[in-house]
Amino acid sequence: MPPAWLIRIAVASVWLYEGLWCKVLGRLPQQKEIVAAVPMFGPVGAKRFLVFLGWAEGALGVWILTGRLAFWAALTQTVVLAAMNTVGIMFARKSIHDPAGMVLKNGVLIVLAWVAAAPYGN
Repeated sequence: MPPAWLIRIAVASVWLYEGLWCKVLGRLPQQKEIVAAVPMFGPVGAKRFLVFLGWAEGALGVWILTGRLAFWAALTQTVVLAAMNTVGIMFARKSIHDPAGMVLKNGVLIVLAWVAAAPYGN
């Protein structure tokens, strides 16, 4: 088994990339289109929410790196990903290139998040 710190870096890097690079810096414009499809945001609110979400994902990545309260970090990731996947598929399925692939990849990330939270070697 790889060391716990390496697993945490792997999981955190996904959150940092998705949050800071894709959302805060806007390097993946498709995400704005997905958020804009949610009725409560629309095109105007989508950009603001996306930046907020990006900072929150970045903060989650930093939290994961610390290794503190790992169970709660894994639970938070599970809830956040389940909510984002559900809302995305409900309102923006046509804007998501590969919904099944998205769910599969996020499922793998959740498994890895729980492995990172396991008490071995922490």
